[in-house]
Amino acid sequence: MKEALTIPKRPQGVRNRPFSPRFTAYAFIVTLVIPLLFTLQSCAPLRSKAAPPWILLTVSPEKAKLSEKDQVAKEAYNHFIMASMMIARGDRKGAVEHLSEAVQRDPDSIYLNRKMAFLLKSLKEYDRALPYAQRCVNLDPASVQNRILMADIYALKGDNDHAIEQYEKALADDTGNQRVRLLLATILIRTHRFDKALNHLHRLIEENPRLVIAHYYEGRIHLETGRYKEAEDAFKKALALNRTLEPALFDLGTLYQMTNRDVDAMGAYEKLLASYPENMSARERLVNLYIKHGLKEKAERQMEEIKAHSKPGESGRRTLGLIYLRQGKIDESIEELSLIVSAWPNDDKSRFYLAAAYEEKGENDKALEHFRRIKQQSRYYVNAQMHIAYIFESEEKYDEAIEVIEKTIPLKEDKAELYLMLASLYETKKEYEKAIAIAQKGLEKDPKNIDLIYRLGVIFDKKGDKTSCLQQMRKILKINPAHADSMNYIGYTYAEQGVKLDEALGLIQKALKLKPNSGYITDSLGWVYFRKGLYDRALHYLEKAAQLTPEDPTINEHLGDVYFKKGKYQKALDSYQKALSLSPANEEKLKGKIDKVKQVLKSDN
Repeated sequence: MKEALTIPKRPQGVRNRPFSPRFTAYAFIVTLVIPLLFTLQSCAPLRSKAAPPWILLTVSPEKAKLSEKDQVAKEAYNHFIMASMMIARGDRKGAVEHLSEAVQRDPDSIYLNRKMAFLLKSLKEYDRALPYAQRCVNLDPASVQNRILMADIYALKGDNDHAIEQYEKALADDTGNQRVRLLLATILIRTHRFDKALNHLHRLIEENPRLVIAHYYEGRIHLETGRYKEAEDAFKKALALNRTLEPALFDLGTLYQMTNRDVDAMGAYEKLLASYPENMSARERLVNLYIKHGLKEKAERQMEEIKAHSKPGESGRRTLGLIYLRQGKIDESIEELSLIVSAWPNDDKSRFYLAAAYEEKGENDKALEHFRRIKQQSRYYVNAQMHIAYIFESEEKYDEAIEVIEKTIPLKEDKAELYLMLASLYETKKEYEKAIAIAQKGLEKDPKNIDLIYRLGVIFDKKGDKTSCLQQMRKILKINPAHADSMNYIGYTYAEQGVKLDEALGLIQKALKLKPNSGYITDSLGWVYFRKGLYDRALHYLEKAAQLTPEDPTINEHLGDVYFKKGKYQKALDSYQKALSLSPANEEKLKGKIDKVKQVLKSDN
């Protein structure tokens, strides 16, 4: 049946022209005059119109006349002095205005442009900072530091491609710059360019074998790409250099859990918590592992530790609320999480799980209330909207659910689960063309998403397009040759059609080896034997399928069919009647079978 770092010294020989010629003429004055200005300003009486600070630097026009260029340079330095004073006072926004004026008067000053870029960068105004950094590079292309500044701003803007380009150019001129190489590796990791990142990390490790962060990042890449042995070795190298490195211990525990080495995972989390008792994520995982392995006392001790390190209503108690939720202690979970969101209304994570707890309890109104209070900018917003749609679906409010998902997709167009859910909703409404279009749109974003491909195949099947259905299932097997459900779907479809029964048998047998306790696949195997006329074998597997999945109407109908073929008419009637009680899709057809078997029983009597 189908189952729907080290920072290097400045490189030698790099040209640096921090000041334009006239800028330099005033440079020594700045360091002398700024302290004097502060002193005079603090001592001078308040005046309604204070004289501009540069007056202190000049003689009267009668005694000296400045050239126009000198006047511009002087004005530039007056604004620079004012900007410096404002920075010293903590008024960075005010400093921007004066420094901007200084740059306008002396646009070829690398020093002023760098100052402006750094100042705007510190204010997180990266778009405004970038042109000043670019001008520094244009004025002095050989300066590695200017190029690094521009790369840093690109990275902070999230423009990874341009950041990578500039870091690579900086490295070409300064191959030994470990800071730049590490920053470059970090961006490459973030953008999943793992091979390039590994090359840089290996270079860093060759130059400095004790660079802990490089070993850790290497482990992260291997963990991400499923090379668990290499990841474990890298994490252990990092921990050999720093035995209490928190992220390495945490990720090592993650690795052990992913590879079903729960005892080793417990050891990693226990070691981490010995040094970092406030790490509630590690403590939560440890509690769940203890519970999984029946270590009740240890789990309870850890939960007492959580209470010891936090008070009711504190964000640290969220871990306790999540543990209760996973244990099915819904009321206790709600109690803990409610106190937190009362004290911290903007704690979206706690609110999300509080809503999930209410949903689990069946109190949909309260669940919806909390899911709806999660703001759009929150990382939990999209998942909250999906839960809202799930609640509407459970209440058979399909149009409301569709509206929620359709509004959410533009916010996260690469999230396959949104397309999957929307396609399933249209499928439930039997609007198959819309469901197919949505699934195909999702596959444009994620062409190898097996869940979407499988759903698309099922929808084609329901629409009556068996050919397209089988194409999708075979597409899955090209991506994952061990996908048991696709094998079963193909095999069962052939069995239903009464074609390619030997191929169907081979596919279903292979699927059953992968999922030996699946009632649906067991039913498929019995049904193939039924189609081949091997009724004894069919009966064996169909009875087993009915034991594994007793509440499925199709399995009970199949069992009735094989009983009928075997002449066990009363058992056939019992199976058909049970199937009818389970709301089958083909109710009329099933009633016909019941009438037929009753007639046989009547004639026998």
